Amino acid sequence: MSDPDKLCVNTLRMLAVDAVQKAKSGHPGMPMGAAPMAYVLWTRFLRHNPENPLWPDRDRFILSAGHGSMLLYSLLHLTGYDLPMEELENFRQWGSQTAGHPENHLTPGVEVTTGPLGQGLSNGVGMAIAQAHLAAVFNRPGFGIVDHDIYVIASDGDLMEGVASEACSLAGHLGLGRLIVLYDDNHISIDGSTDLAFTEDREKRFKAYGWETIRVGDGNDLEAIEGAIARARENQEQPTLIAIRTHIGYGSPNKQDKADAHGSPLGEEEVALTRENLGWTRGPFDIPPEALEVFRRAVPDGRELEEGWKSLLARYEKEFPELAAKWHLMAEGTLPEGWENSVPDLSTEAMATRAASGKVINALAPVIPSLLGGSADLAPSNNTLIKGEPAFSKENREGRNFHFGVREHGMAAVANGMALHGALRPYVGTFLIFSDYMKPAIRLATLSRARVVFIFTHDSVGLGEDGPTHQPIEQLAGLRAIPGLVEIRPADAAETAEAWKIALKEPGPVCLILTRQKVNPIDRKTFPAPGRIEKGAYILGQTNDNFEAIILASGSEVGPALEAMDILGSRGIYVRVVNMASFALFERQDKEYREEVLPAKITARVSVEAASSFGWDRYVGMQGEIIGIDRFGASAPGEVNMEKFGFTAGNIASKVEKMFKEKAIR
Repeated sequence: MSDPDKLCVNTLRMLAVDAVQKAKSGHPGMPMGAAPMAYVLWTRFLRHNPENPLWPDRDRFILSAGHGSMLLYSLLHLTGYDLPMEELENFRQWGSQTAGHPENHLTPGVEVTTGPLGQGLSNGVGMAIAQAHLAAVFNRPGFGIVDHDIYVIASDGDLMEGVASEACSLAGHLGLGRLIVLYDDNHISIDGSTDLAFTEDREKRFKAYGWETIRVGDGNDLEAIEGAIARARENQEQPTLIAIRTHIGYGSPNKQDKADAHGSPLGEEEVALTRENLGWTRGPFDIPPEALEVFRRAVPDGRELEEGWKSLLARYEKEFPELAAKWHLMAEGTLPEGWENSVPDLSTEAMATRAASGKVINALAPVIPSLLGGSADLAPSNNTLIKGEPAFSKENREGRNFHFGVREHGMAAVANGMALHGALRPYVGTFLIFSDYMKPAIRLATLSRARVVFIFTHDSVGLGEDGPTHQPIEQLAGLRAIPGLVEIRPADAAETAEAWKIALKEPGPVCLILTRQKVNPIDRKTFPAPGRIEKGAYILGQTNDNFEAIILASGSEVGPALEAMDILGSRGIYVRVVNMASFALFERQDKEYREEVLPAKITARVSVEAASSFGWDRYVGMQGEIIGIDRFGASAPGEVNMEKFGFTAGNIASKVEKMFKEKAIR
């Protein structure tokens, strides 16, 4: 390693050491060991523009080993992103842009929110899919307007996680040649040596997936790393794993190659010894001008790269005006003007809401070119297939139907990457019960503001004979507990169409909770228009203005709630029915609207939902009743289950009537 290169690499190492030490918290070991590979990648290969972190044709870089965040923050600062030194000095502190793990909406230049291991690597697969699809759609001979690579630095832990196995298996199957993973093979995890639990031949595993694998035996050999990346870039037919043997805590006399270096500051004494060992004579956060000059070349280089691309795009616009218009529409994340007019009118149709969703997808796909997706081997059940469109494959990158296989967790994380790449609006589907396999990725979708539509069908015990293993109980409550996540459980086909409109306008992820069983349409000549679900909850019906009780319901239980209203009216008990399609959207409304829908003075309330009762107490109050399910389901025809568990108009009416009698509400 030449002296200038050594100076730059050690600059990265010591910035991480100093920031972690000042914060008295963090992970210094990974940045110290992986600094050489990061230096080579960022100064010799990465095409990016620090002055415009969102340049569409930039290479994407993902630090999947997000615990090593100071490596990324150092790179961003040194190469000229809007991340001043004060932010590095404020690492892991309240209000800083340098959180413990990278967050894409907090720090300029961070592509995805990472930290939970395996997720970033899986996001990288999604970004590679997006790149391949967009290149196939838009590139023409001599006009490669989509021509970038996706780079990931991943750790042993990333490769251990099941989500990464799912996603990497898919990546190999699809032959995603623009995906290059630099594997920080340092042999250490928190518990100690990776030999404690991770002795498989990782390279053979990835070869079996269909990846090219390259080994670099010395993580400090910059030329070998450069040669490996160059070789990987030449292979356009396979993703590449470059296994680079590194040493965690490199340069620390007493903590190198030890688990102690993973997640704790080195300590003042060890920091001093490390400085001495690396020949580093500068104080904390003191960057050598010579090193800064090398890194800051990224600013003029990036400006030149983007200007060259803009010139190419200008010629493209003249040569292919229709394609260029489509490119701008998708790249800017804009929906076509008048797209909502293509949403079908389903107000009179009796059908399962999963079927209604499928109709909407197929009506919108021809007018929204960014809309694409699939399911985890359940397309016929989830109704996610775009009819007449091919599948995305090695042979056809333009395909908009995706076969993710039985890989729910990988599917969700891949979809996040597709969305965060830009220009695509992915949706993915499975049964609601299997949202449990996806929960970490859904949570990160919300943190990352990834515009993914998660389609969850078979939403209750109404799915029937498959029984309790497949009947969701607590899943809906779990999704509602994720901060900022929007869930929508429409009551009929018309509301399903409206739910799709909401989902495509949302700045983050949305979960559509849909039935397997057929539901009857709500008579919109008598009751309010389905578009009211944009408020989350709305007054669907009431006997008269003198109502004394409120029935709250969602999804397929709204119909029986309306029937119960009529039964109770015939008995002289006047009620209001509130459609609670989305807790999240309702909570966004102002206090006045929420009071209008659920007047505090009406304490006689009954909620009806074929799921866990958890969470409904906030709306029914201490005097209310909850008709829910707080046990596992049962194997029986769907209509039998709904009757046995009490989701009938008669039972709802009886509950309300009993409340009046027992509690003497009148």
